[in-house]
Amino acid sequence: MALSKKQQAVVAQIERRVELCREFMNDWLLFNQIMSAYPSPGVNKAQLENQFLKIKSKLARSHKVLKDTLLDDYNLDGNTMNIVSGATSLEQIYTQSEVAVKKLQSEWHRAFISINETLGALEDKKSRAEAGEKVFVATAANLGGGVKSGGKNNTTIIVIVIIIIVVGALMAFTPLGSVYMSSLQQLIGR
Repeated sequence: MALSKKQQAVVAQIERRVELCREFMNDWLLFNQIMSAYPSPGVNKAQLENQFLKIKSKLARSHKVLKDTLLDDYNLDGNTMNIVSGATSLEQIYTQSEVAVKKLQSEWHRAFISINETLGALEDKKSRAEAGEKVFVATAANLGGGVKSGGKNNTTIIVIVIIIIVVGALMAFTPLGSVYMSSLQQLIGR
């Protein structure tokens, strides 16, 4: 069955999301490989530190893009970026207690599982879309982040007008309001 152009566009969007998620997962694996290699005897620790800082930077940049692209398909563990930001250097990681290092590795694995779950859900959505099933792909526009005519601006104006009316009513009909009104009249010169 041939897919319509609209369905082909949906498949292309999902393919892009799968690629981004796969790339993030590969970088996440590299992060762990570098981290795990550090305590091995005979390794070039300075070179590993340099690679570690580069992969941390790449993860931080690609995580933002991944989150913004996946939108409602984003289901990564909330602690994922805390792991990256908390691991300031390999030396800092391994100067901690063995319990702290094991905890970091456990958190890494939990995040790895959530990345795989997200990737699996995206691959399933892609295969369903390729089979011709209609699947929802969130975009900024259909989640309310797109450009709309009026909407937000009209609501803002209405809220401002209501606030002005309420403040005016309070000033006109309360004892404290009469003090403000007489002060305002004196300033105007009446």
